[in-house]
Amino acid sequence: MKTAVFSARPYDRRFLDEANARDHAGQGFELAYFDAALDATTAGLAQGFDAVCVFVNDRLDAPVLRALHGLGVRAILLRCAGFNNVDLVAAAELGLLVARVPAYSPEAVAEHALALVMTLNRQTHRAYNRVREGNFMLDGLLGRTLHGKTVGIVGTGKIGLATARIFNGMGCTVLGNDPYPSPEFSAVGHYVALEELLARSDIVSLHCPLTPQTHHLINEESLGLMKPGAMLINTSRGALVNTDAVVRALKSRHLGHLAIDVYEQESALFFQDLSGEIIDDDLFQRLMTFPNVLVTGHQGFFTVEALQEICSITLRNLCDFASGAECQNRVVAA
Repeated sequence: MKTAVFSARPYDRRFLDEANARDHAGQGFELAYFDAALDATTAGLAQGFDAVCVFVNDRLDAPVLRALHGLGVRAILLRCAGFNNVDLVAAAELGLLVARVPAYSPEAVAEHALALVMTLNRQTHRAYNRVREGNFMLDGLLGRTLHGKTVGIVGTGKIGLATARIFNGMGCTVLGNDPYPSPEFSAVGHYVALEELLARSDIVSLHCPLTPQTHHLINEESLGLMKPGAMLINTSRGALVNTDAVVRALKSRHLGHLAIDVYEQESALFFQDLSGEIIDDDLFQRLMTFPNVLVTGHQGFFTVEALQEICSITLRNLCDFASGAECQNRVVAA
């Protein structure tokens, strides 16, 4: 079973090889790694492979899927939970299996969301640089005590629930919004309408999938409903947030802080070293001028435990495909 792994970084190779040797040594899985992202220009690299393994910024629209099918590919393995980058209707028409990793160490992303909140609130990133220069002044580093604050969790799946538990444990009031309520969430918070959540929350943290209904969920109107000076955190999908609207809310001082681990146009930036290049994304560059904005490069998932689980489940999905067994992580069009 030959599988082409796209957008492969050294850590992908390490953890996939370890999972292959540990769990599937007798299966004969042959993994070939490509640094390139999968799109219409690189699909030809999949010639002779049975499956492709892809990540969040690989592009699998209908033309790419047709090209892959023509090359003999019959399975798309997502080493992530989201599948908004795959045309599921086209995949079904072509008879392609699409399988994902629905949950992997949700605490990893939840803890990163907390790290973003704590960093912005207590200005630890600025304090670190000051102290290294011998500046021990506290001016400009004033934060707020999180205990007693209200945190709104938009999307209460596994990651949202883990985030809610963390903030509940810190003494925060936790509000939630999700079209599919979770009984487990009710033990740490309570559900309200999105409008109420935005109006009451000191911190709003996004943990929902990207769908046509959630695209630009945070826009000029929803930002206007937020409490003045509130903090917005996004560790889910970049296009949940209308970046133009966020920039305007920051400029008007209505939005107090922004922390993002994802970005609408991240495919042109993230997971590569551009330190010697001119970044010509003017909107991203505008964001970086704000002292109350914190950006990380889609690293919320990036822990040893999460990578081990991602790779283990990905190869389990490949095993199901190879054996013809029913894949419980298969994704189909709604």
